[in-house]
Amino acid sequence: RGFRIEPGEIEAQLTTHANVREALVVARDDAQGDKRLIAYVVTQDEVVGLAGELRSYLSLSLPEHMVPAAFVVLDALPLTPNGKVDRRALPAPADEAYARGVEEAPVGEIETLLAGLWSDLLGVERIGRRDSFFTLGGHSLLAVRLISRIRQEGYAVDVAALFEAPRLCDLAEKLEKKSDVAVAVADNMITPQSMFITPEMLPLVDLTQAEIDYVLTKVPGGIANVQDIYALSSLQEGMLFHHLLEESGDTYIVVSKMAFSSRELLDRYLGAAQHVVDRHDILRTSFLWDELTSPVQVVWRHALLNVKLIELDALGGPALEQLERSSGLEHYRMNLAQAPLMHFVIAQDTQSERWLMLEISHHLIGDHSTQDVVNEEIETILSGREDSLSDPEPFRSLVGEVRIGITPEKHMRFFRVMLGDVDEATLPFGLGDVRDADQSIDEAHETMPAALNNRLRDQAGRLGVSLASLCHVAWGLVVARTSGRQDVVFGTVLLGRNQGTAVLERAMGLFINTLPFRLRVDATGVEAAVRKTHSLLAELLRHEHASLAEAQRCSRVDAPAPLFGALLNYRHQMPSTPDRSRAFSGIEMLGGRESTNYPVAMSVEDFGQSLGLTAQVSKNVSASRLCALMQQALESVADTLENRPTHPLHQLDVLSEPERRLLVEEWNDTVVPFAEEACIHEMFEAQAERSPDAVALVYE
Repeated sequence: RGFRIEPGEIEAQLTTHANVREALVVARDDAQGDKRLIAYVVTQDEVVGLAGELRSYLSLSLPEHMVPAAFVVLDALPLTPNGKVDRRALPAPADEAYARGVEEAPVGEIETLLAGLWSDLLGVERIGRRDSFFTLGGHSLLAVRLISRIRQEGYAVDVAALFEAPRLCDLAEKLEKKSDVAVAVADNMITPQSMFITPEMLPLVDLTQAEIDYVLTKVPGGIANVQDIYALSSLQEGMLFHHLLEESGDTYIVVSKMAFSSRELLDRYLGAAQHVVDRHDILRTSFLWDELTSPVQVVWRHALLNVKLIELDALGGPALEQLERSSGLEHYRMNLAQAPLMHFVIAQDTQSERWLMLEISHHLIGDHSTQDVVNEEIETILSGREDSLSDPEPFRSLVGEVRIGITPEKHMRFFRVMLGDVDEATLPFGLGDVRDADQSIDEAHETMPAALNNRLRDQAGRLGVSLASLCHVAWGLVVARTSGRQDVVFGTVLLGRNQGTAVLERAMGLFINTLPFRLRVDATGVEAAVRKTHSLLAELLRHEHASLAEAQRCSRVDAPAPLFGALLNYRHQMPSTPDRSRAFSGIEMLGGRESTNYPVAMSVEDFGQSLGLTAQVSKNVSASRLCALMQQALESVADTLENRPTHPLHQLDVLSEPERRLLVEEWNDTVVPFAEEACIHEMFEAQAERSPDAVALVYE
C-alpha cells in the first residue's frame, strides 16, 4: 500500500497491453461529485469485456488502489486545435466501463450485505470486494451512516474498524461475529403520572433526595413538568465551566440570521420550530448546578419558544445591524436554567418590508449535526411532509452509553501512551489563554481553489484514507511553524456519533467532543505521516467521549495551564436538496456566528465538491493570514504526495510566496545609503546641529 505510481506510469502500463494503442488516465467527478480515476483507451481491435480484462491486467503490476475505476474505449482521443488532448471533451464513463468484474464480486453473505449498503450510500451501482470505502468517495459522516445500517442488520462494529479496514473484504472479516449483547441503557423511570422522584429512579446521575427536591423547585410546574434528569456529557461539562467563568457574554452562543418575505411566513417558521422543540428532549433541556454535588440537565415536558419583538428605527441605519445591537449579541447571556435554550428576536425592516430574525441558541443543546437535523425537520414541516418524520431519539441514549461504554481507565491508558512524555504546551503565536472570553477575535473565510480540492481528494483516494487525515497533517504543519515546535499537540473535534447504537445517526444533542491530537513534524516521509495520522484518528475514535481534562492529566502539562492553544474542526456540510429549496422559498439565510474558547481555531468545511476554510484567531494575528498558511500547507502536502511522497515532513513549507517575499526580502531590506563623502566627525557635527538634545552616538 506504500507503493506509488504516477498517472503517466499507469498510462505506460496500459499501453503495454497488446490491444491498447493509446491511453490517458484522469481523475473525474462522478454523479455524486466524488473523484474517480478513469482510463481512456484507444484500442487496436474491438473487444467485448475489455474493461474487466484491463483491470485484471493492471492488477498484476499496480497496487489495487491505483487501478482505474473505469475504462472508457474511444476511437481516438479528442484533441484541441493546438493538438493537445481536450480533457473537457472526454465522455463520462458508462456503467459498463467500471471494471469490477466477476472476479471482484463480493463473496459470501456478509460481503454481499456490505456491498448493498455501500452501493446505497455511495451511489455506486456495483461494488467490488477489494474496493476501498474512502476511494469510492466515503467520508466520516457517511461512515457513521454505514455503521448505523450495519448495526441495524445485527452486526457489532464501530467506525474505527472501518478506518482500520476500509476495503470491503477486510471490513467483512470484522463482521464475522453477530452482536449477541446490545448496549442496554436504563429506561427512563419518570412517567407523566409520577407523584415523586427518588434517587433509584435516576440511573444516569447520582443525586441525593434533597438535591432532587431542589431540582424540582427550579422547573416551572414542578414534577408534572419534569420528564427526565441525567448527568452532563464531557463536552457539556467543559462548556458549562467556561459559561461560569465568563461574567459578560458567552463564548458558546450560536447565532443564525434570517430574513422572511412576510410575517405570515415567519410565524409558520416559528410554529415549525416549536413543533421540533416539542419532539426532541434536548431542545427542552435546562441545566442546573447550584446546590448540587455535580451539574445536571433536566428535560422539561413542555417548553415554549422565547420570541422577542423589537421595533427598529427607520432612520437608525441598516436594519440587521440595528437588530444585532438591540439584541446585545456581544454580551448576550442565557439563563441556562430556563428551557428552551433557543431564543428568537424578530423585527420588521421598514425599508424592504421583510421580517428579520436572529435565532440564538446555546451550544450545550446541540452541535453542527443537530442544527442540520433541526433545519431538515423545519423544512419537512413547512413542506407539509410532517408524517414522514422519524421517531426522535432522546439524548439520554448518549449519556447512558458513555456511562456503560469504555471505562475511564481504558481512556487513560490510551492517552498516557499518546501524551505521557509531553511536558510543554503547544501555543501557536504564543497564544494560550483558553479562558479569556473577552479577547477580540478576527474571523476569515476562504474557499480553496478547485484544483487544490481535486488534488487533495485524489491523494486521499490513492492512499485509501480520509481527506481529514491530510488536513490534520497540514494543520499540524501550521501549528508547528507558528509555535516553533516540531512535536505538537492540538485539539481535534470528533463527531461523537461513532459508538453505541444505530439511532445516534440523526439524534439531536451535543455529541461532538474535543480531544488532543499529537503530530511529530520530523523526518518521517509525508505519505507515511498521512497514514500514521489516519491510524491515530481511527484509534482516537474509540475514545471520542473521553474527558479532555482527564486526557490532559495523562501529560506532564499541569492544569490550569492549557495543553494546547489551537483547534482543528473538520466537518462535512451537506448540500441543499430540492425539497429544502422549495420549503425555504421566501426565506433568506443571512449568515451566522459561532465561536470557541481556543485563541487559534481552524474549521475545514467539506462540501463534497469543494473545501472551505474558516479561521478564528486573536486580532493580534490576521485570520486571513492563518487561512493563507493553511492553504499553503495543503498545497505542500498535495504536491509532495504527488511527486515526492517520501520527502521529510519537517521540510514542507507553509509560507506562501508573497509572505515569504515580505519576511525574507522586504523586511530584511534594511540597507540605507551611507554618506561616503563625509567624515565621522562631520556627521557627528551635523547630527548635533539637527537634534542638539538627542543621543548622537552610542558605544557598547
